[in-house]
Amino acid sequence: MTRSTRPGFGGFIFFALAFSLGAYFTFAAVQGDYGVFRRVEISAEEMTLRRELAEIKAQITEVENLTHRLSDNYLDLDLLDQQARSVLGYLRTDEIVIR
Repeated sequence: MTRSTRPGFGGFIFFALAFSLGAYFTFAAVQGDYGVFRRVEISAEEMTLRRELAEIKAQITEVENLTHRLSDNYLDLDLLDQQARSVLGYLRTDEIVIR
């Protein structure tokens, strides 16, 4: 009695399924919502937002300084003169306006 040995499809199906799962999880680890590429995008966005935050903090500090210099407790006459000139358009009598 001779038995004919045919290649089984069970092993092929197992390896095809294992390969498919491995490929899916590898793709998800690289391109998914929590993957490597998304992490790089988030890091770049974080650096941009930190830079913007530093710029905004500098602007706030400058405005706070100008506000303090024009307050009732501390009055900077040069700054008051500059603001009156720019906002109200005041000129001194010895100045010449060139347009």
